[in-house]
Amino acid sequence: MSEFEKLRVLLGDYPGTRALKNGEIRSTRVVLDFADEKVPNRAFKRVVREQAFDVAELAIVTFLQAKALGAPLVLVPATVLGRHQHQYLVYNATRGDLAPADLASRRVGIRSYSVTTATWIRGFLAHDYKLDLDRVHWITFEDAHVAEYRDPPTAERAPAGKELLAMLRDGELDAAVAGAPVPEDSPLKPLIRDPDAAARDWCRRNGAVPINHLVVVSESLSRSNPEIIREIYRLLWESRQTGAPADEGDLDLLPFGIDALRPSLTIAIEYAFEQGLLARRIEVDELFDDTTGSL
Repeated sequence: MSEFEKLRVLLGDYPGTRALKNGEIRSTRVVLDFADEKVPNRAFKRVVREQAFDVAELAIVTFLQAKALGAPLVLVPATVLGRHQHQYLVYNATRGDLAPADLASRRVGIRSYSVTTATWIRGFLAHDYKLDLDRVHWITFEDAHVAEYRDPPTAERAPAGKELLAMLRDGELDAAVAGAPVPEDSPLKPLIRDPDAAARDWCRRNGAVPINHLVVVSESLSRSNPEIIREIYRLLWESRQTGAPADEGDLDLLPFGIDALRPSLTIAIEYAFEQGLLARRIEVDELFDDTTGSL
C-alpha cells in the first residue's frame, strides 16, 4: 500500500463534516477525492447500483434495502445527517384542519415511497397515531434508489410535470412529506401538532433518534484495508467534534458507535420491514463487518 490511499468519497456539507471537507482536518494516510455533488441524495442511486464510491454518505433505508439484496457495502457507525422528522409531514391549513387519524383515504405525497424521512413518518403514524397505512393513498414522484424495489399497490405515481408542494397548495394532495421545513409564513403547516415536542417525546420513549444519513464503505476496501477504515472513522469523528453541537439537551442527533446507534437501527429495520421495504428483518450486526463492527 502506498503512503497515501486515494479514495472516491461522497459526502455532503454539514456542520459535522465541514472541517473534513475544507481541509481543517487532514490525514497522513488517505487522500479524500470528494465528488462534486451539492445534493448528495442525487448520487445515492450510483452508490447502490454502481458502487461508484469507496466511501459514501447514504440514507439508512436505502442502505438497508441494498444490503438485504446483497450490495457489497458495509455500514460505518457514523451519522452525518440526523434530525427530528415530525415537522416534515405538512398540510395546507387554508383548506381546513387535518389530524393524523384523518389521513385514512386521503392523498399523501412523498418524493419516493422508500425515502428515509417518509419511512420514519409512516412509522410514527402507525405506532403512535394508530393509522392504517394501507388506507392511505400514497402519491410518489420518483423511483427508489434501489432498482429492484417496487412501490406497494397503495402508491401511485404523480402525473408527469407535477411538483409535490405545488400539488399540496392546489388541493391535489391532502398532505405531503416535505424535504425541508416550511417557512413560518407559508400556508403549509406541520400536520402533527407541536412537532418538536412530539419528536422529543418519541426519542425519550424509544431511547433512540430517527437517523437519516450514515456512512458506508465498499466491502472490498474494508476487507483489504481495515486500517484505512479506522482512519476514515477517526476523520469523521474529529470533524463531528469540531462542528456545531449535535446535542439538543439530552438528545444526540448524530450518534457514533454501534452501541449508540443500535436502538435507532433496530427501529429503522422494524419500520422498514413492517412497511414492506424489506423482505425480512435484518439483524443490526449484519450491517457491519469485523472491521466496522469494532469501531
